[in-house]
Amino acid sequence: MGEVPVRVLTGTSFLSMETARRRGYHGADTTKTPQTERNVYDMAMMNSVKRAGFRALYGYLDKDPDTNIPKLMDWVDRFAGDGPNSFPDQRAAFRRVIENPDNNWYRLIRSMWTDIDGGVRRTFFENFMLNGNLIGWPIQEQARERYGCNIPWAILLDPTSACNLHCTGCWAAEYGNKLNLSFDEIDSIITQGKQLGVYIYIYTGGEPLVRKDDLIALCNKHSDCEFLCFTNATLIDEDFADQMLRVKNFVPAISVEGFEAATDGRRGTGVFQKVRRAMEILKARQLPFGTSCCYTSANLDSISSEEFVDQLVEWGAKFAWYFHYMPVGNDAAPELMPSPEQREQMYARIRAYRNSKPLFLIDFQNDGEYVGGCIAGGRRYLHINANGDVDPCVFIHYSDSNIRQKSLLDCLRSPLFMAYHDGQPFNENHLKPCPMLENPDKLREMVARTNAASTDLQSPESAEHLCAKCDGYAAAWHPAAQRLWACGHSREGCADACAPRRQAG
Repeated sequence: MGEVPVRVLTGTSFLSMETARRRGYHGADTTKTPQTERNVYDMAMMNSVKRAGFRALYGYLDKDPDTNIPKLMDWVDRFAGDGPNSFPDQRAAFRRVIENPDNNWYRLIRSMWTDIDGGVRRTFFENFMLNGNLIGWPIQEQARERYGCNIPWAILLDPTSACNLHCTGCWAAEYGNKLNLSFDEIDSIITQGKQLGVYIYIYTGGEPLVRKDDLIALCNKHSDCEFLCFTNATLIDEDFADQMLRVKNFVPAISVEGFEAATDGRRGTGVFQKVRRAMEILKARQLPFGTSCCYTSANLDSISSEEFVDQLVEWGAKFAWYFHYMPVGNDAAPELMPSPEQREQMYARIRAYRNSKPLFLIDFQNDGEYVGGCIAGGRRYLHINANGDVDPCVFIHYSDSNIRQKSLLDCLRSPLFMAYHDGQPFNENHLKPCPMLENPDKLREMVARTNAASTDLQSPESAEHLCAKCDGYAAAWHPAAQRLWACGHSREGCADACAPRRQAG
């Protein structure tokens, strides 16, 4: 009887956990004592109740979403309780949304029923919301307390460094084009991650879809996980979309630079039309997808324009990641970093669109206030490149650990990752979250103290060289960040911060 709740808890049985340990996948400590067995059993029983309740709720919603979505929060409030992991602020915000059918967020939620295949939708709700959050988060919290280190909510990994395109300024090209994580290595990472409560996995690259057969096989094997994939989309065809529809737990985030001229200018002639064709294939099969957009000093106006955001909605995207250009690599172009005025413009535009567009928008650099600052170093995510190097961040290519030599848990307890753990947040102003971009002295110090090495295999870049490119940017952004932070967090602070601007007219 005890094995079934354990499988519910971790996605695996004690047998497979022991097998993983014998093979060297030392993830979480599964040593059995009477107390740990009781704790595991109690949590497993609780998770069994959560699963049954969640499935009943989903079935209720699915029968008549227009009528039953507004009734959702009464059930969720009873289900979540009042504990520290009950997400009270998020639940209150969600209640405000579902009580207004004209709200853009309500329209986005409702589109999950009108635009997305029923089986895919159900799998997403169960893997992302139930496993990834309601079940996974308490397991992660227990592991954080037990091991005294960061435990991620999601793991980013590069299946390969190979790519079928040669995009201008692509930082991923630094790793070369002949590196791969094997199927077994990726499987091991996921297995270890689930033992720590991680059910969200995000593929980066390279172009992950160069390994599309392995990625589909991993979706099959880990059907309780949700997989997001940053992709140029040129390898998405009807056959692959059919495979996505079959496994139901693979969601692309398609890279676009704006409209046709901008996208083809960076990625190559004809790429934009291939991207559009991929979106049409996905939309026709009612498969969810989003976009990934890197904003620079050169493209910020167009890529954040209302016309472009409306076009994303029209294409069928359900989410859009916006990433600030990072001057990573010896050949990076610091002049492409947005000016303070441009970044503030992005800050304002994304927040305005969130109040009006049926699209989930994330601004990775400007949204630190919602997640308590830097989320790298395993605090909410980490990055494993195609060579197995475990980087604290997808943009910070320094490491003191390799997944081929250490368990995932040991990597999280390495000197570099513990420096992140002990140093976060790197700034009390979460509009300056990054130890590289806005606080470059922090990254200099951590790399030097932990003897972390560059994982750029093509042209290793010193931390000093990287951080020197950020010093001027950090100083220039500081006044705007201080003013925006003060205005967003206290009336008195806003009055003081904005006084000089009012006096200047």
